[in-house]
Amino acid sequence: MSAATVAAHHSSDHPSANRSAPHGSAPPIDPALVRRAVKAAALGNAMEWFDFGVYSYIAVTLGKVFFPSGSPTAQLLSTFGAFAAAFLVRPLGGVVFGPLGDRVGRQKVLALTMIMMAAGTFAIGLIPSYATIGVWAPVLLLVARLVQGFSTGGEYAGASTFIAEYAPDKRRGFLGSWLEFGTLAGYIGGAGLVTLMTALLSDGDLMSWGWRIPFLIAGPMGVIGLYLRMRLEETPAFAAELEKAETARPKVPLREMVTGQWRALLLCVGLVLVFNVTDYMLLSYMPSYLTSELEYDETHGLLVVLAVMALMMVVQPFAGALTDRVGRRPVIAAGCAGFLLLSVPALLLIRQGSLAAVGLGLAALGLLLVCFTASMPSALPALFPTRVRYGSLSIGFNVSVSLFGGTTPLVVTALIGATGNMMMPAYYMMAAAVVGGAAVWYMTESAGRPLPGSPPSR
Repeated sequence: MSAATVAAHHSSDHPSANRSAPHGSAPPIDPALVRRAVKAAALGNAMEWFDFGVYSYIAVTLGKVFFPSGSPTAQLLSTFGAFAAAFLVRPLGGVVFGPLGDRVGRQKVLALTMIMMAAGTFAIGLIPSYATIGVWAPVLLLVARLVQGFSTGGEYAGASTFIAEYAPDKRRGFLGSWLEFGTLAGYIGGAGLVTLMTALLSDGDLMSWGWRIPFLIAGPMGVIGLYLRMRLEETPAFAAELEKAETARPKVPLREMVTGQWRALLLCVGLVLVFNVTDYMLLSYMPSYLTSELEYDETHGLLVVLAVMALMMVVQPFAGALTDRVGRRPVIAAGCAGFLLLSVPALLLIRQGSLAAVGLGLAALGLLLVCFTASMPSALPALFPTRVRYGSLSIGFNVSVSLFGGTTPLVVTALIGATGNMMMPAYYMMAAAVVGGAAVWYMTESAGRPLPGSPPSR
């Protein structure tokens, strides 16, 4: 590491100071190393969302296996309750893994979260049914979900930080967008497998053993992901922090990560709220909404959502590159405005029930969601300085996801049950868009600029 680089890192760890022209510039990063970092980070995210996709898309079957009841709505609520429980422990995982990532390194913590995530998912595939071991079946399902939730508390913040700290300033949006490309790939893989099994297996076979297959696949996927992450080098930004400290990396107090970053944390919570409420509404809740609330054919409903996700994957890198040219704020603001104005028309289209209407409504929501998936992986890490980036982002991200994102399927299902109003999903997305719009108004543009606490990267 050059003396100029270290001096540049020493110059300031504060965002506003770093927005001015920092002295010195980091040496160019090997493009092959950047590509490897993006692949390893995106694969871990893909595995996380492969599991969430499977869990969401097979929720009706899981309800019958683990929560026998005379009421299909009660089964679905119980299944989504276990789904939401994993999000309640995510802040705890964020508090543990985030500060650890700022102390021992991003790469080591990302390898650890990969191991735990794969183990939790694999374990679900081994749990006996309620008919076999009674109440212990849902208890063990809950425990496995809690392990998953704890590990994912350090996953997204770490992966987005890892890519952001490797990426050149002028390409951070494009490279960061591949993280959410991995999310969509994981969803398509999980949902596609469930759709295939639903089409090929009888209801009896699906309930007795077929549902286990997607979860058991997580084992070998985790081994591959761990291998890729163990081969990575630490990010240049964190390496410079270590060199700057000269001795062991000093421990950053949790208080500094929260109270010292309170404004950035509030912006992070608001941005993540609109991002995740709309994300989980479309990708996790809509398949069950089509099946249980609108009595839509299960296989056809899944195929339509899969097609929308494939469309999002095609658009994702181009939208990421767009954020590098026009900025993160205009793209995120466009998404908020779109959800505020189009949520009701889109849901009314979906409720028409025809394949064309459902496809058009979901495609509109999917393209609006791309405004967030393409922007957030680069916008969120830029809210925080290097020395607290992993920890502060983990805390803000996971608090918001736990309170608003992961609970979306459960809350909306309960609201529809309590009010009988089938338009609740649209109203919920509109409320989230208002909060996101307020956050965009106050955030600082980060496109093309160095990360806080880092010199220019090229």
